[in-house]
Formats: sequence, structure tokens, C-alpha cells
Amino acid sequence: MNFNFKEIATAGMILFAVIDILGSIPIIISLRNKVGHIQSEKASIVAACIMIAFLFVGEKILKLIGIDVNSFAVAGSFIIFFLAIEMILGITLYRDDVAETASIVPIAFPLIAGAGTMTSLLALRAEYHVENIIVAILLNIIFVYIVLKSSAKIERVLGKNGLNIIRKVFGVILMAIAVKLFASNINQLFNQGY
Repeated sequence: MNFNFKEIATAGMILFAVIDILGSIPIIISLRNKVGHIQSEKASIVAACIMIAFLFVGEKILKLIGIDVNSFAVAGSFIIFFLAIEMILGITLYRDDVAETASIVPIAFPLIAGAGTMTSLLALRAEYHVENIIVAILLNIIFVYIVLKSSAKIERVLGKNGLNIIRKVFGVILMAIAVKLFASNINQLFNQGY
């Protein structure tokens, strides 16, 4: 076991920024208003299972297709970069339509365990130990559960301006992470002779 607090903290912050559960509070609130109840426990558990499964199987799927983790991480850095642009500028480059029910879809997937999260997991796997990433996933899922349970209270306390500020701060952090991921993985690809 290679538990490392720094790796857990870094992976946790990356996943926190990518999942962007605080920025998703308006979507969660509109879903709650539509369907009356969000199954917080079910959504959190399913999202954790999807993320951990993808952490282990994602690389095998890539090998089956003929793509290495570093190439995927470089591609993923672009996705994370565009997510950061969305967060900072308050624009929507791509967003799925809100579904009619709030069960597994759209809360667990794609809101929590979406494309950005999956990409980040494989990019993290290229740099960090798996056990540290799993701990980071579990910590994020606990936070996601708390936010899902108390989304209405959080919105009242922070207000729209508070949520926008948090979203923009994490957007800048996410952009810096995307640049770092791109730089480190592109160097590894050049060293491998791509």
C-alpha cells in the first residue's frame, strides 16, 4: 500500500473541481423541484461504483482500442480545459438535457461521474497510486452526498453570487491542472517516441 496524503489531497482537489458538485446545485435544485425527491444515497453509491470500476477497467478498454493512458490523459487535459472555460466564463459549451427523473440518471451519471470525471480518473491513474485515487473518490462521494442532502440550504447560505465565485475559483484551479496534465503527459509521449 502506497498511501500518500499529498497524492490523496491533489487527486481529491482535481476530482472536486471536475465533479463541480457546488456548481451543479442549480441543476440539482431544478431536478428536486421537478420530481420532488432526489435519492442522494443511491446516486452517491452508484457514482462511486462507476468511478472505481472505470479506474480499474478504463485502461483495459483503452488498450483494447489501442490507446495508451498518456494519450488519453493529453486528450483528457483538453476536456478539463474546456470544463474550466465553462466554469470561468459562465458559458455552456456542452450540456445534456435535464432528465424527467432524478434517479441514477442524470445525478450519478453524467452529473457526478461524467466524461470529465472519467477522463480525470485515467489521467490521475497515469501519475498517482490507485489506492490514493480511491480514497480521493470516496472523500469526494461523501462530500457529494452531503451536498445532495443539503442543496437547498447551501443555495440559501451562499446565494447565487457565492456559488458563482466558488465555481470561478475552481475553474481557474481546473485550468491550471489541465495545463499541468497536458505538459507532463505530452513530455512522456515525446520520450516514448510518439
